[in-house]
Amino acid sequence: MTVAVETEALSFDAVRRLSPEAFRRAVRAGRYNGPTAGCAPGYLQGNLAILPGDLADDFLRYCTRNPKPCPLIGMSEPGSARIAALGTDLDIRTDVGAYRVFRGDQARGHDQARDLMSVWRDDLVAFVLGCSFSFEDAVMRSGIRLPHVEAGRNVAMYVTSIETQPAGPFGGPLVVSMRPLPPSDAIHAILLSDRYRLAHGAPVHFGDPAAIGIRDLSRPDFGDSPDLPPGTVPVFWACGVTPQMAIRTARPDLAVTHEPGHMLVTDLSADAAEHTLGGVGPASTPTKSRGA
Repeated sequence: MTVAVETEALSFDAVRRLSPEAFRRAVRAGRYNGPTAGCAPGYLQGNLAILPGDLADDFLRYCTRNPKPCPLIGMSEPGSARIAALGTDLDIRTDVGAYRVFRGDQARGHDQARDLMSVWRDDLVAFVLGCSFSFEDAVMRSGIRLPHVEAGRNVAMYVTSIETQPAGPFGGPLVVSMRPLPPSDAIHAILLSDRYRLAHGAPVHFGDPAAIGIRDLSRPDFGDSPDLPPGTVPVFWACGVTPQMAIRTARPDLAVTHEPGHMLVTDLSADAAEHTLGGVGPASTPTKSRGA
């Protein structure tokens, strides 16, 4: 008797309620590689940055100086693909749906990879940073609709004119994720997200996108183009894609991140994100445009 091996691709609806461990197994098996907004509700998701060990201290200082976009929730030992505190079966090399691989000789370019088995090195250190997807479940449970989650689409992300605080070779602009909300829902979402300090906390800006250097909301730098219903106000949260800008500035010989919107799903409860940030970054205080 032949035993069938499950290799069929899973839809977003099929994976969104999987446990973190089952979700990672599906990603590892190549059964799902889409965006993770709305997946594993109630559990902490993480952005990924992997760097050579000789740059690890500088990147750690960069995270400390910029806690809004870079709230550190886990860090590996050099050469280890495991971070036991985030998941007992977790493998950094295989458990993200899509990776970006940066090499110094590519200038501002990158390659996309399905896994990291062919590029993994003994000196690599993995950093996992909190993600705004982790507070979205709390926002939706409060009755606030997030259309990109309902549609299984990626959130819209933008490079801003706000500069992060540099550390060593790392520096560059802040990236934000945007969710358009009716004003009353925006106020509620701001208060809710402020509790999740390890998932970027409260927004860094709401209202006029031009005030933070965004020219056209319909053309995000990362993610999917958003729906912008009449009567909504754009609300901007610090985003864990920010380190990708810093990595492009540093130009290490090898670095790896997640593809924007494709996060590492951990075993930690989203409640673990309810901690106080250890420091104040350049975008720590929300700003309000004059027209908002």
